[in-house]
Amino acid sequence: MFIGKNLLRRFFRDRGTFAAAKGATFAAWARRKLIEPIIELLRQGVTPDKIALSLAFGLGLGIFPVLGVSTVLCTVAAIALRLNLPAIQLVNYLASPVQLLLIIPFVRVGEHLVNDPPQPLSISAGFKLLATGVVHAVTVLWDAIVHATIGWIVIGPVLIFALYKLFTPLLVYAARVRLVPPRAGGPAA
Repeated sequence: MFIGKNLLRRFFRDRGTFAAAKGATFAAWARRKLIEPIIELLRQGVTPDKIALSLAFGLGLGIFPVLGVSTVLCTVAAIALRLNLPAIQLVNYLASPVQLLLIIPFVRVGEHLVNDPPQPLSISAGFKLLATGVVHAVTVLWDAIVHATIGWIVIGPVLIFALYKLFTPLLVYAARVRLVPPRAGGPAA
């Protein structure tokens, strides 16, 4: 495995280590908002494979470059694939800042794929346009929306697959370490 076991042990260390941070650090925040809910899902018996798929789809669909669409896509994926809806939506919402940062790169990829010249775009101009009304903004930015969607269609599925392959061994390892106590009647670790 390309990720060392020591790195995994540091990532999945016991809860007491982060309690001293009193919520003031990013590590404590990430532990409380992301790691602990995932560990709790493992304790409830959700398989690492299903959680990895939920996280991969949540992040991959969460960066879909059309604002407001990622929540619907994540919900549909969770229902269709019988994934954990709270987990997929949690990652979707945590991916929102990344989604905003990747809109213009997705537009550029789409423009390149259809061989169109680059449009003058900026996030601040996009928000100002949204303030004038959603319908007006969609009308003005239609080409950019189409280009961004094309860019995501090329990158998104590959990203989801790669994230799934990354998250699965991490979660299998987390399920085996002391963070997830053995079930009653099972062998002790």
